[in-house]
Amino acid sequence: MNISSRNILIVYNLLFAGILVPQSSVSADKRINSKPNFIIILADDMGYGDLGTFGHPTIKTPVLDRMAEEGQKWTNFYVSAPVCTPSRAGLLTGRLAIRTGMCSKKRRVLFPDSNGGLPENEITIASTLKTSGYSTACIGKWHLGHLPQFMPNAHGFDYFFGMPYSNDEDLINGKDYESTLVNPKVEYFNVPLMRNSEIIERPANQTTITKRYTEEAVNFIKHNKDKPFFLYLAHSMPHLPLFRSKEFENKSLRGIYGDVIEELDWSVGEILTALKKSGLDDKTFVVFTSDNGPWTIFQDQGGSAGLLSGGKGGTYEGGMREPAIFRWPGTLKPGIIMDMATTLDLLPTFFKLANVDLPKDRIYDGYDISSVMLGTGKDPRDIVFFYRDEEVFAVRKGEFKAHFMTQHEYGDEKVTVHDPPLLFNLNIDPSEKHNIADKHPEIIREIKEILKQHQATLIPVENQLDK
Repeated sequence: MNISSRNILIVYNLLFAGILVPQSSVSADKRINSKPNFIIILADDMGYGDLGTFGHPTIKTPVLDRMAEEGQKWTNFYVSAPVCTPSRAGLLTGRLAIRTGMCSKKRRVLFPDSNGGLPENEITIASTLKTSGYSTACIGKWHLGHLPQFMPNAHGFDYFFGMPYSNDEDLINGKDYESTLVNPKVEYFNVPLMRNSEIIERPANQTTITKRYTEEAVNFIKHNKDKPFFLYLAHSMPHLPLFRSKEFENKSLRGIYGDVIEELDWSVGEILTALKKSGLDDKTFVVFTSDNGPWTIFQDQGGSAGLLSGGKGGTYEGGMREPAIFRWPGTLKPGIIMDMATTLDLLPTFFKLANVDLPKDRIYDGYDISSVMLGTGKDPRDIVFFYRDEEVFAVRKGEFKAHFMTQHEYGDEKVTVHDPPLLFNLNIDPSEKHNIADKHPEIIREIKEILKQHQATLIPVENQLDK
């Protein structure tokens, strides 16, 4: 389906957009036609306010700050879920987890005893780019199913080095979960480190895990400099338990959490240096973001959502609005981008830039945002659905966000239904403090209709997390 950047057709029962990039930028077209490399660097549980460039006063992130200056800092960038598994499923497939069975009220994420995972018939960024001549690697945390048929090698990745699930799982018997997380030792967590299908270390030495992920990523870049590649570098940190290398111990004014973030910043620097040394700097589109908001229940060992309310697990802004930085020297005009986008948009955008057709046999929830990145057109996204597990708790339409339901992120099972919904103007009130529902009944009616049309597109699928 060919749709120009000036005539975006939004059809709720398809949720599909394919925006052609106008032929106004010769340098951009040359890079697109030559199949750019793609790198996604994903932090785990990093908050909107955890980077210097996003306002943190005591965590030093000079590499990411510079990356934001050289590239684009997106201030209204979201994930598709406030916890790990459904968020990662959405990023890699461009589809909400409700469409793939990768969300659940009972078990919000996958565990070592789970029998489900990302279905084999799902199309990922990696599986499609691989058929177009790309080398593909997943380095870091997977968390989309630990059985062979669900692992990265079964979903289009040529190479996998990392952990099959979160670093707090496989806790040894007899240990209290919460106290162990804040006073951790490597031997408390029997999580495996894998290379492809082989376990090479158990328990993984998490004090060196960020360093080793980085080394693997740099080696992948060096060995694939002569052909296009897609690298998905999904760090295990700063998800608790927190570990960092000796070189970063007690470096940050923010304590151990700051140490961990500063090591991630170092890691990004190693990746960018490897691109420059390999002559790939202007041929590679790099995205840095996080899978969900900060785990605030762990206080000083969790991150910060900055001025946003809430955190990991919930549908206030702090749970799903993430720091996001895009970098592609010579192609992206540096600046601060205030348009809305989500991780769901990465798949269709990558496919457009790589001249790969978006499959038409399924509903996609992502949009090609290349026109915004390249400065050639308007943002196709005007709506964000805030899913908590299997239900939409809130909807953003333009600057307005309506909360139909709210619930504490963790510990309190009580769901509060709001009738009328809570309504906030996020341009004026990003902290969601001032309910203006009584002033805009027409906005609430419009958002209710949007939700109704969206729900009409949902088709029941097998739940993967309850298996």
